[in-house]
Amino acid sequence: MSTPPLDFEKPVATIQARAVDYRAAGDEAGARHAEGAARRLLAETYARLTPWQKTQVARHPERPHFRDFLAGMVDDFTPLAGDRNFAEDHAIVGGLGRLRGQNIPVMLIGHEKGHDTATRVKHNFGMGRPEGYRKAVRLIELAGRFNVPIITLVDTAGAFPGIDAEERGQAEAIARATQACLDAPVPLITAITGEGGSGGAVALAAADRVLMFEHAIYSVISPEGCASILWRTADKANNHAADAADAMRVTAGDLKKLGVIDTIITEPLGGAHRDPTAAVASLAMALATELAPLLPLSAADLKQSRRRKVLDMGRGL
Repeated sequence: MSTPPLDFEKPVATIQARAVDYRAAGDEAGARHAEGAARRLLAETYARLTPWQKTQVARHPERPHFRDFLAGMVDDFTPLAGDRNFAEDHAIVGGLGRLRGQNIPVMLIGHEKGHDTATRVKHNFGMGRPEGYRKAVRLIELAGRFNVPIITLVDTAGAFPGIDAEERGQAEAIARATQACLDAPVPLITAITGEGGSGGAVALAAADRVLMFEHAIYSVISPEGCASILWRTADKANNHAADAADAMRVTAGDLKKLGVIDTIITEPLGGAHRDPTAAVASLAMALATELAPLLPLSAADLKQSRRRKVLDMGRGL
C-alpha cells in the first residue's frame, strides 16, 4: 500500500515494519513471527471495526473502483456516452459488455471516482451531475429494449451539489433514474462497492438484488453531514461524525437486518484495498450467483417484486 495506514491500522503497520527490519537483518524466523503477529492483529482489528472506521475503509483511495471491476469482470466492453441532451458526465460510466465466464451480455453502469489527482478531477470524484443520471436512464431503457440484464456499481459520496447541477435539474434527474430502475423490464443487480451516499447512490440502486461489500457504507447522508445538521457547527460535526455513524446504521450488517440490502460480500483480510484483485473476483462470483435465478423471470414479475422489495424495507422493526 502506498497510502499511509488509517489511524486504527497503525499498530499493524508498526509490526509489519518490524518484519521488514528482521528480514533485512537476515533474521527470517523473526520476520515470519512478526508477519504472523501482524496478520492476527489485522484480523482482530477488522473484526471489530466501528461504523466510523468502516466509513474510513469505504473511502480508502486504494479500494477498487469502477475501472477495476470493469477490467476484472467484463469482456468486450463498449462504452456508451452522453445523455443526448446536454453533455457527457465522466462521474457515471456505462456501456455494454459480457460478464466474464458467463458469456452473458450486461449493461454495466456505475460511479467512477478516479485513481489519481488528474482522474479524480476528470471524474468529479464520482459525484454525478444531472447529465450523468440522464445518461443512466438512457442506458437502462436501452437495456430494457434489447432484453439485456443491468448491473450497477455504486461508489459515491453523493450527487454533485454545485449550482450548475441544480440549475440543470439534479433532483429531477435523480428521481427519473430511480424510476427507471424500478420500471426496468430486465434483471437489475446493484453492488455497493465503497461509499453509497444519498440520492446519488439510490438513483442507481432500486434493484432486484442489492449486494454490498463487507466494509462499504450506505446511507441517506454522510456521517459528517448528519453531524452538521444535528450539532449545527463545523467543529462539532467533525467531532461527532463517529457518533452520527453509530446512530445512522450505515454498515452492511445493519442494512441487511433492515432489509435494505440482500447479500454481504466478504472482503479480503484487511479490506478490499489490500487485495483489489481478490475483491473483484468475489464480486464477480456474487453477481453470477444472484443473476442466474432472475434471468427466467418475466418483466411483470421483476417489476412487481422490485417494487415490493423497496416498499418492504425496514418493516417489522
